[in-house]
Amino acid sequence: MSATAPTRVHSHSPPTDPPPRRRRFAVEGADLSASVAVFLIALPLSLGIALATGAPLQAGLVAAAVGGIVAGRIGGCPLQVSGPAAGLTVVTADLIHRYGWRATCGITVLAGLAQLGLGCLRVARGALAVSPAVVHGMLAGIGVTIAVAQLHIVIGGSPDSSVLSNLRALPHQLAHLDPAAVTVSALTLTLLLAWPRLPGEPGRLLRKVPAPLVAVTGATAAALLTGLSLPRVDLPSWSSHALAGLPEGPALGVVAAVLTTTLVCSVQSLLGAVAVDKMAAARTGAQARLGRSDLDRELLGQGAANIVSGALGGLPVAGVAVRSTANVNAGAVSRNSTMLHGVLVVIATLLMVPLLEHIPLAALAALVMAVGIQMVSLHHIRTVNRHREVPVYVATTLGVVVLGVLEGVLLGIAVAVFLALRRLTHTRITREEKDGVHHVYVRGQLTFLAVPRLSRTLHHVPQGGRAVVELDGSFMDHAAYEALQDWRTSHTARGGSAELTGRHGTFRSPEASSTACRCRPWTPWRNHQCAMPSGGSAEGTRSEAGTSKTASPGTAATLVPGHTDLAPAAAPDTTANTPAPDTYPHELARGISSFQRNTAPLVREELARLAREGQRPSQLFLTCADSRLVTSMITASGPGDLFVVRNVGNLVPPPGEEHGDDSVGAAIEYAVDVLGVRSITVCGHSGCGAMQALLTAEPGAAPTPLRRWLRYGLPSLERMAIGSGTVPRLAERPAADAVERLCLTNVVQQLAHLRAHESVARALAAGALELHGMYFHVGEARAYLLGGHAAEGVFHDVREDMREVEEVYGPA
Repeated sequence: MSATAPTRVHSHSPPTDPPPRRRRFAVEGADLSASVAVFLIALPLSLGIALATGAPLQAGLVAAAVGGIVAGRIGGCPLQVSGPAAGLTVVTADLIHRYGWRATCGITVLAGLAQLGLGCLRVARGALAVSPAVVHGMLAGIGVTIAVAQLHIVIGGSPDSSVLSNLRALPHQLAHLDPAAVTVSALTLTLLLAWPRLPGEPGRLLRKVPAPLVAVTGATAAALLTGLSLPRVDLPSWSSHALAGLPEGPALGVVAAVLTTTLVCSVQSLLGAVAVDKMAAARTGAQARLGRSDLDRELLGQGAANIVSGALGGLPVAGVAVRSTANVNAGAVSRNSTMLHGVLVVIATLLMVPLLEHIPLAALAALVMAVGIQMVSLHHIRTVNRHREVPVYVATTLGVVVLGVLEGVLLGIAVAVFLALRRLTHTRITREEKDGVHHVYVRGQLTFLAVPRLSRTLHHVPQGGRAVVELDGSFMDHAAYEALQDWRTSHTARGGSAELTGRHGTFRSPEASSTACRCRPWTPWRNHQCAMPSGGSAEGTRSEAGTSKTASPGTAATLVPGHTDLAPAAAPDTTANTPAPDTYPHELARGISSFQRNTAPLVREELARLAREGQRPSQLFLTCADSRLVTSMITASGPGDLFVVRNVGNLVPPPGEEHGDDSVGAAIEYAVDVLGVRSITVCGHSGCGAMQALLTAEPGAAPTPLRRWLRYGLPSLERMAIGSGTVPRLAERPAADAVERLCLTNVVQQLAHLRAHESVARALAAGALELHGMYFHVGEARAYLLGGHAAEGVFHDVREDMREVEEVYGPA
């Protein structure tokens, strides 16, 4: 988890007078302008997707209107815009080819009912467990299918129902081009690609008009002015509009069709909602006051929309990335923008039919073909490659193209499961001799399947020899453990020595376990001492979190490799289980020995690189010297990632004070001006002793080094007392007590002190630096990040898994 991840911001003002009661259907200006922007994108895309599926063109308009109004009103993601999506094009086209249009509408209704059932069962988050490689592959396969099919219309022909048939027919179609269709399509694609790249100030103003609208309008105007004879949009009378009918055919085939529609609609909508949350969280001010989406409610909203759309003769409905992105970027602040866009579609459908019927079908086909090409995202491919899931992506893509969407998804899931099992069972075992020591390396998970190979390798270790078995895996089952222990017992009984090492330290034999520390794997992070049997010695280590520092407040004390950690004094623990003073050197030696034996081999190469290249951290992390805070653990950072400053109370002395402290200022100046960090985070924590001391300080007490240092926290105490600005709080609840309220206030106040430093102010003005506030609740092991404007004082929980949803799973 990055300490600088963007977070959602809520606007909370101090209560003075009772807030005025808002009108039930009040529409803010931002929602109105956003709805117009989304409508201008939705209108041509809805017609194009309907054309690509082979459905009546007005079915796309019905789905757009219903998706905006019904899903927008009921759904759990207020800013997500629903409607006919390119990801459903192949599914819908296949259903129309097999069952006819009315039966496809009936299948859409049944899929909506299935979505309602899933929403009532509250299984929405289960859809996020689908491997992103499967989802990316599914959308890429759909994109390829769309692009190949629409290419035939672009060059003046008509597509077949399957990709392979379209590919086989393509050479003949290319030999018989329709010049008019090619001209209109080329103009559409040119406008679509060039419009977002218009340069200069005029270009910035023109780019506010959506490119799809410009492309279709420009191609239509050119076709009318030149008198080109082309097939155009034909919207039949609404009196002859077909409504839903019952699907006929084998029950198994109908069930499969319903499941396919449900799967694609649900997964695309839920992943889109997560992505919309991420986009909305990056905004600041009043636009960012929305909370996290309710995915189960979103599933209910999508189900209701599909029921209504199918019943009214519309296409299946899902969350649409292009429209949702436009909605967020246009500044929408509520679900009213989504609903208004649906109302505008209804108005256009009733009043703009003569204008819509001038649009050439080739222009719509070129627009949808471009969308299909964009669904094969290079960004997604790079992400999949980075996670070593290219086989899953390729299998899903080819499966969707050749077999169909449901079959392709099932094939991708099967390949993903196979890879997971292979990685679990694939173990590499090697042996080599170094300086008379026989090293056996085990790479991968050690299960019963690898026991025969492990036994053969261990058998080659000579009797009486010294052996070291290094286990580089996160899992070992009981059979492998027994095999290792039996071999070790036998080897040592014959005069040899055997050491088993791995990620969690040295493995101990059962004979030694009665007198040794039975620590859990995370004990190196814990400030603990083992209760030893009589005659045993204290066993355990202390990390940076459990080692007391011995330096004056605000001065550099300890340097951690790769983390220049400026750590001032923290009082040592005086609990009942603290060992005698003479045990501390033994603890230190034991900890160093454990590092040299287990950790150093793993980090030596990286530290050697850092030693050669020097440190280049991207963040300055300023936090308290409290022994319970382990910066690397709570930020998941490693050597060279953070430049860390620690002091009592995570204080930032304001610059220029007489008799001030320059150590923190020096660290800030060095981090910003020399190291060029891109962000500074001030991290407070629960139960801070410095904040408790501020609250309970007696006036007129004799000055001590600690009291002189804590004077830099007095502005935080004053800020809380007078209630200047918004009182800081956690997003999910108010502060538990005065200490927690002061801890939160102190983070906000120290950020204000930071801005007074010349180097920080200069970097902020240049846009080269960001400031962030963080609060760590020790007892709950929960991290909170301060939202966009520190003055709003809202800290947000960041426990949720920050999965890579990237932009969104598919561009439409």
